[in-house]
This record gives sequence, structure tokens and C-alpha cells, in this order.
Amino acid sequence: MTESEFNEQAEFTLRALELAIDAVDAGVDCIRSGGVLGLELANGTKIVVNTQLPMRQIWVAAKSGGHHFAYDGAAWCDTRDGTELFAALSRLLSAQGGQAVVLSPK
Repeated sequence: MTESEFNEQAEFTLRALELAIDAVDAGVDCIRSGGVLGLELANGTKIVVNTQLPMRQIWVAAKSGGHHFAYDGAAWCDTRDGTELFAALSRLLSAQGGQAVVLSPK
């Protein structure tokens, strides 16, 4: 994946995450600064989603730890267990926020 392809896909994905989070009423505030999307949960904890251009990955830092996602041509998948980004973020938001959250990329 070229740098411009990565930037385009990563930007599209971060925007889709913002829209998906706004679409659910989970008490999560999105704060965007360039390639970094900060998610502040109602309980005051945070999850950070950011792009890593040199690695061509999206990284997620949550209370439970860090996760790296690589684009496989169709979706961003966790490099350790293959979980798709929206599914993984749904799980992380649910666990960290204490209420069920289901994010959809559409």
C-alpha cells in the first residue's frame, strides 16, 4: 500500500468510526486531531485510535492494552487475532465503558 493509499483509507476509516460512534448513544465523545481520534467515555476513561504511517497501520490504545490493525484489502484487522477494527472497538468500548456498544462501519 502506498503512502497516499494508506492516508486515504485511514482517513476514510477514522471518519467512519466517528460517524459510527455518533450513531450510537453510548456517551462517548470523539475528539479528532489529524490522524488521532480520542474517545472519551462517560466514566472519564479514554481510548485513542491513531494512524501509524510508517507501519501502514491503525493503532488503538485502551485501558486493556494496545492493538495494531493492518489493512487486508477489505478491512482493518488486528495483527494478533484477526479481529476487524469496528468489532474490536465495540468490544473495547463495551468493556471499558461498562455498557454494550456495537459499532457498524456503515
